[in-house]
Amino acid sequence: MPRHLLCLLVTTAIALPAVAGEYNPVLDIGDAAPAWKDLPGVDGKTHSLADLKDQAVIVVSFTCNSCPYAVEAEDRTIALAKKYADKKVAVIAINVNKVEEDLLPAMKEKAKAKAFPYAYLFDASQQIAKDFGASYTPEFFVLNQKRQIVYMGSFDDSPDGSDVKTTFVTNAIDAVLAGKTPKVQETVAVGCRVRYENTRRRRRKKSQ
Repeated sequence: MPRHLLCLLVTTAIALPAVAGEYNPVLDIGDAAPAWKDLPGVDGKTHSLADLKDQAVIVVSFTCNSCPYAVEAEDRTIALAKKYADKKVAVIAINVNKVEEDLLPAMKEKAKAKAFPYAYLFDASQQIAKDFGASYTPEFFVLNQKRQIVYMGSFDDSPDGSDVKTTFVTNAIDAVLAGKTPKVQETVAVGCRVRYENTRRRRRKKSQ
């Protein structure tokens, strides 16, 4: 093969973007879920994906205290966790926002007030949300026992829960427990933008 053609093929391969989902910029359905490790929770303990090896299904919710959409989803997420409590389904809520109302002390107050029946974790690095390609709060991911993504997007088709017709997350859980593939695997997440830090601005401040 001519050297110039080989260089062109290599350059093209490097330039190709990673395959992602229809709405997710990082992950696609069937991808292995990124693993979180030693994230602090409102229970005073640290939590890792590896801790959940006995669970058949894991639901990961990127959420926060401050977003009205996330608040609207709380009661439905609580009901979901209680519904599947005896079916080896774990619900994990992760917050990466770093404004004061979303920091761990406020998270603990929220979890106590609402009696969350699931782990509520904080990632100050924001890396786990970036690894999942999470853009909104709330945004949900359903993982099967192989820890592959089988669904990602909205909780259901009603942001405030007032007119639910299709329960995307529940349907995905039921499909996995039945050994089937969810009919709907990806939807658009509706919510507030995840408040990612501007790392360029932070570097500029450090250099001053």
